[in-house]
Amino acid sequence: MTGKTVEISGKQLTIMDTTLRDGEQTSGVSFSEGEKLSVAKVLLEDVKVDRIEIASARVSEGEFKGTQKVMRWAAQKGHLDKVEVLGFVDGKISLEWIAKAGGKVLNLLCKGSYKHVTEQLRKTPEEHVADVKEVINFADEMGISVNIYLEDWSNGMRNSKDYVHFMIAQLKDEKIERFMLPDTLGILDPDETYDFCREMIESFPDVEFDFHAHNDYDLAIANVFHAIKAGMRCVHTTVNGLGERAGNAPLSSVIATVKDHLKMKTNVKEGELNKVSKLVESFSGIRIPTNKPLIGEFVFTQCSGIHADGDTKNNLYFNELLPERFGRTRQYALGKTSGKANINKNLKALGIELDKASLKKVTDKIIELADQKETITSDELPYIVADVLENDFFEQKVKVVNYSVSYTMGLRPVANVSLEIDDKIYEEYSDGDGQYDAFVKALRKIYERLDKQFPMLVDYVVTIPPGGKTSALVETVITWRNDHEFKTKGLHPDQNAAAILATIRMLNVIENEFDATKLEEFKNEE
Repeated sequence: MTGKTVEISGKQLTIMDTTLRDGEQTSGVSFSEGEKLSVAKVLLEDVKVDRIEIASARVSEGEFKGTQKVMRWAAQKGHLDKVEVLGFVDGKISLEWIAKAGGKVLNLLCKGSYKHVTEQLRKTPEEHVADVKEVINFADEMGISVNIYLEDWSNGMRNSKDYVHFMIAQLKDEKIERFMLPDTLGILDPDETYDFCREMIESFPDVEFDFHAHNDYDLAIANVFHAIKAGMRCVHTTVNGLGERAGNAPLSSVIATVKDHLKMKTNVKEGELNKVSKLVESFSGIRIPTNKPLIGEFVFTQCSGIHADGDTKNNLYFNELLPERFGRTRQYALGKTSGKANINKNLKALGIELDKASLKKVTDKIIELADQKETITSDELPYIVADVLENDFFEQKVKVVNYSVSYTMGLRPVANVSLEIDDKIYEEYSDGDGQYDAFVKALRKIYERLDKQFPMLVDYVVTIPPGGKTSALVETVITWRNDHEFKTKGLHPDQNAAAILATIRMLNVIENEFDATKLEEFKNEE
């Protein structure tokens, strides 16, 4: 890197989130009107990002309706100046689309490299500038403010710097709020990012710049970090790092990096990041990798028994990324590396205490199951305790007497279910959208008759070992929510049977109440 790092500690950073525009360019992702509105509301009012980009003009009728829906809400809440739409150098066409949708901010996509302007547009730089100025004038007449995207800016800086400087010099005195500098193809490394951003800031000190990273080399966060060190005061993000190809800089990672490493301020509420990540995961259908920093399922889970032991001794394995900052809690995984410390923490969370001999038996059983590649959740601990210690600590209050699920082409799937609950038999029948759906609906009917709570299904994950064997065991892990979230697992060669096993296990979890008498049987005797 060349030049001097700008003093940034304590300075304010602006966040523009483009999940609803660039994030929607992830392959297979398309947000409905209601989903766009829900994400926009959470981003602006709960997470408190400064600006959002929600759509591309002229894409589709659905895109228009979704944009219109967000704009109506934004107008009521006084957020119109924070909601932006990507548009094109096409005279009044994009502007009229935005105006009809109720928008007030155009992010104008211009060409940031000589190669793009001459080979894609087949125009001279002077012709392109003239076209851009025409759109800016039209926008001013229509009361729409303009930001400029210099598409392919990073290649422009590598191969045609004179062109980039020409564009900004020609446009800097126009009615443009911000010049947005995208690494469109994700080619930059941190050193280049710093040098190119610093050059822009030093060459055009009166211009407001944004930096927009892509993650093709897995360097998006590093590049954002160095862009900020070079003096950038606004960066673009997406929730969960969604975006074209390898995606963009993840909102959660940017916020944590900015706060902990650069000691800067943002308006973003860290405690809301997990909520918006889960919301976008649900709407997009793109699962968050379990090891994705800050928002992945396992990133606040200690697996090593040594780590769990250290955490009981003045938090020896903690860092600044405390899960509570992000609306999360620390957990301790169950597996062959867990050790007694991990298992003890999970047992105590359930209100269970074991003597040393019993704890060793349970630990040995968990290691045995883990060696067989079985997933073990904390919600299954009571089952393991009951099995290993041959105790009725976890009573099977709900048993399947029998069930039948069927599917006939052209007809709705149906299920007949017979349950034994506290020694009484209950039967129900239901159809459904699938065989498992029919089974669950039949269960719900039984529970409604008994006026019993039936938790909501939050997530459903099926894992089949690679290799293509049709006889392979299917593992189904289902996440449920009543007053808290918990998981249950089923293992069976048939996928529906695996899900049904997980569901019956769930019913026993909610039916069992660990009364004081049973707990006393497991207390350490002083």
